[in-house]
Amino acid sequence: MAARRALHFVFKVGNRFQTARFYRDVLGMKVLRHEEFEEGCKAACNGPYDGKWSKTMVGFGPEDDHFVAELTYNYGVGDYKLGNDFMGITLASSQAVSNARKLEWPLTEVAEGVFETEAPGGYKFYLQNRSLPQSDPVLKVTLAVSDLQKSLNYWCNLLGMKIYEKDEEKQRALLGYADNQCKLELQGVKGGVDHAAAFGRIAFSCPQKEAMAADKSDEWFAKHNKP
Repeated sequence: MAARRALHFVFKVGNRFQTARFYRDVLGMKVLRHEEFEEGCKAACNGPYDGKWSKTMVGFGPEDDHFVAELTYNYGVGDYKLGNDFMGITLASSQAVSNARKLEWPLTEVAEGVFETEAPGGYKFYLQNRSLPQSDPVLKVTLAVSDLQKSLNYWCNLLGMKIYEKDEEKQRALLGYADNQCKLELQGVKGGVDHAAAFGRIAFSCPQKEAMAADKSDEWFAKHNKP
């Protein structure tokens, strides 16, 4: 596994049957592992819930070298209010476009060869009607930020990401650790970021020593960059 790499994004899901159908039959992902828990996670992995829950990791290949999705299901919770924090995942897969058409899953062409669709719960995905020679079709995760420059300071100066693209006028930046990895796209929004009840999280790997150093730096950053 690479020292630094984007690992997965966590989604809270309310309908496991429809969610499984979307990731398996539309996107073409496979179940990599599944775990059941009798009580809430102390680290709030499943959100502010104390009851029984499960998580299922799905992706196009092994977690060691693919960006995957973690589907978190809290028993008894059928839906979640979405905020504006998660703006979508973009992947290149002509097969996913073909699958969606065959299953009559709603698609909207938002650019030439790029189709917007939604997973159950309202999470947006952007499907590029092409396939890549690389093994992982997941290209980027787009997240909203209230202050692009402060966010760049955090992701680049603290977590060591490289800026691949930056557009000040559109308040957009594309970041990553390597050319062949899933990228993180930051999109500035007006009015602040609302995480609502479905707030997710993106996970990255880094060496333990760097994580400990980053934790101390994060405390300093938070102290000296109060809104």
